[in-house]
Amino acid sequence: MTARRLTLDRFLPYRLSVASNAVSTRISNAYRRRFGLKIPEWRLVTILAESDRITPALLGEKTRMDKITVSRAASALIERGLVATAANPGDGRSHLLSLTDDGRALYAEIVPMALATEAELFKDVTLAERQMLDRLLRRLERAAMGGESV
Repeated sequence: MTARRLTLDRFLPYRLSVASNAVSTRISNAYRRRFGLKIPEWRLVTILAESDRITPALLGEKTRMDKITVSRAASALIERGLVATAANPGDGRSHLLSLTDDGRALYAEIVPMALATEAELFKDVTLAERQMLDRLLRRLERAAMGGESV
């Protein structure tokens, strides 16, 4: 019996990882230079801007980052005065994170830059192609989490 060969350049997980890393690196370089933020930190800032107050565990779920990465990013943001922590009245074992006024101001600076970068990445992609990519990514995410077969 002949074993099938795996060609990385045609292997979906590899291609998604390479594309994700390329985009994240491009954004990260800009955010690090301008705002002093690492990738996990700007992801937390964005989720906190969308969520108001949230537990570190839920941040991990939303960002798909492990507990240690979330903890380190949150600690760095707290130390910079961009994120505040408060007791969680619903669960005495956890705490809630939220953006401070400085964190919200930083987010307001990041948004135009993020949207401009996204527009540049999509400059040669039609609206129909963007919509199709979005649908396909959502289907792949659901399939990867066991919600649907592809």
